[in-house]
Amino acid sequence: MQTTDTLLLVRPFRFRKNEETAINNYFQEDLLLPLPAQQAQEEFDNFVNTLNAHKINTLVIQDKGEYDTPDSIFPNNCISFHKRTAVLYPMFAENRRRERKLDYLEPLKQQGLTFDNIIDYTGFEKENRFLEGTGSLILDRVNRIAYCALSPRADAGIAHQFCLDLGYELFIFEANQTVDGLRKPIYHTNVMMSVGTYFAVVCTDSIDNIYEKRNLIKRLEETGKTIVDISEEQVTSFAGNILEVRSIAEGAYIVMSSQAYHSFTTEQLSLLRSWGQIIHSPLDTIERGGGGSARCMLAEVFY
Repeated sequence: MQTTDTLLLVRPFRFRKNEETAINNYFQEDLLLPLPAQQAQEEFDNFVNTLNAHKINTLVIQDKGEYDTPDSIFPNNCISFHKRTAVLYPMFAENRRRERKLDYLEPLKQQGLTFDNIIDYTGFEKENRFLEGTGSLILDRVNRIAYCALSPRADAGIAHQFCLDLGYELFIFEANQTVDGLRKPIYHTNVMMSVGTYFAVVCTDSIDNIYEKRNLIKRLEETGKTIVDISEEQVTSFAGNILEVRSIAEGAYIVMSSQAYHSFTTEQLSLLRSWGQIIHSPLDTIERGGGGSARCMLAEVFY
């Protein structure tokens, strides 16, 4: 199935603008707040409560602040789940590698979910090669396609290895954004693209190569996806950073931030609602400081 009803999240402790990731995450901003971590915690708690109110299972790990992990709120970059297999990923920022000490598997084990097969790509960090989970890889789990926009955080070779190990076809392209008048790689694919059961939200304007753009559109349409094309301005509001999930009652939901929700046009929202109820929650501090949004906060648990 494309979607799950169980999500793993990490409640932040030392949240702030991460100086190590800001090098190539151009969505991050300085936070002129007296207590940014407290504000992020309040947004996180409200987000989790919203998910729970719609009968979506949430498994929450509390970051206790032992390892100085400002981006622990984004666990989908470090780990992904595939039935009985868990995959660990090589991270660009050294302080993000400490997030693995939080032991994502323990709360799942307490729920009776054991992942005996662990695929570990973290050794690539010694070669300065990185692939940051479902930030770098957009997975069409039904059609077994992994979409990947190349960047300093998305290495083509590791992406190929993932596809060999997990049985996916790799679709590689380049996606860019304008920074100080220059076109630079978007740090994560999931900022400009999301694939659901019947739809794909994608910013085709970010793909400068016309052949790559046409091929991506063709591949999505071949697999039965209706494309919701968003603008580069909508990308900066995290309209691409959304995720389709299920409730325990099997209802389909599309999760996003309130900023993302308000950036969609009426026509786009109408299309999205034809595939699932929209859930949104304000994540302004998390988005500004962390440069990520709702999808980044959700590690999907497939078992």
